[in-house]
Amino acid sequence: MPRFFATCARGLEPILAWELETLNAADITKGRGGVSFSGEIDLLYRANLWLRTAVRVLQPILEFPVRSTDELYDAVRSLHWPDFMSPDHTLAVDSNVRDSLITHSQYAARRVKDGICDQFRELAGRRPSVDTETPMIGINLHISRNKGILSLDTSWNSLHKRGYRPALTRAPLNEALAAGLLLSTGWFGDVPLVDFMCGSGTFPIEAAWIATNRPPGLTRKWFGFMGWPSFDRQLWNAIRDDARDKVATVCPTTIIGSDIRRDVVDFAINNAKTAGVGGIVPFHRLDLNETRPPEGPPGILICNPPYGERIGDESELIRDYQMIGEAAGRNWPGWRLLVFTSNDMLARNVGLPVERRTPFYNGSLACNLWEYHTGG
Repeated sequence: MPRFFATCARGLEPILAWELETLNAADITKGRGGVSFSGEIDLLYRANLWLRTAVRVLQPILEFPVRSTDELYDAVRSLHWPDFMSPDHTLAVDSNVRDSLITHSQYAARRVKDGICDQFRELAGRRPSVDTETPMIGINLHISRNKGILSLDTSWNSLHKRGYRPALTRAPLNEALAAGLLLSTGWFGDVPLVDFMCGSGTFPIEAAWIATNRPPGLTRKWFGFMGWPSFDRQLWNAIRDDARDKVATVCPTTIIGSDIRRDVVDFAINNAKTAGVGGIVPFHRLDLNETRPPEGPPGILICNPPYGERIGDESELIRDYQMIGEAAGRNWPGWRLLVFTSNDMLARNVGLPVERRTPFYNGSLACNLWEYHTGG
């Protein structure tokens, strides 16, 4: 049974492992920055279609010690590449190198490409072409502490790129991370969810997809596995069509986004329309103090305010965090307030009792998802 590795942001490994369990993956093992698992080709297709928290799904084909680019080249040449592709296929190599004697990622990627092309030149008299945008065969090289892992990239473009957010506000929240934060709270669309600092609308849009059982890869045009010689289009179409049939047409709960800036709210509205949930998620231009809970039971109030890392000076943001706590404590009693930030000092200025904080990473930033007690 083939072995795969799904990568994710650090901190999301338990959520990703749970997602793979729901897909009936076998031999699930959590690692650092990802989860390994086993399954047949149908599972590979469903993983790319359904995983909300994954960045890429890789199929490792070679693990080897490597201390120089010559050793890397020889390791690549040790594989029989006609088992994976032909000279008629296009290819591209993505490389990540850290804590190793090899220090240049681009040069390492070039040596992998050279090893593959030189072998085909010897075997067939011609070599594959390179296509860095939509390669038929995507290769991923990871080198850490002089250990190399060469994988087929079954996704190629990052799975967090859902296709609904062409216009970005500053410092946007990654879609896969937003979905992971929502899932980490145990929210599955059973109670209302509101983001009263919604930015480009990522939390509400991802929430709407979760609540309506819409897979994040449903309208994606290209996955890396589609260029493989073994690609089974009939099986893929059946899996995708079955998933499409299971998308709910009515959202089971209320999901709302709001922000004080009109241009930001307009971005969110357009993104929601592109995501197919424009009729499900309303967005409003409101100040924090103007927001009020919708009718029904208490739910989740979540936001991703500026951290002071990329937007705004830290001292100027203290009042913003105080206002979050004041508005939530006054107007949202009984709701779970969740604030995602990398700045612990600012988080403490929310001023409400802390229920828990859970560590995650947003890119290279160490962050926490803080949960506060709003009273009621």
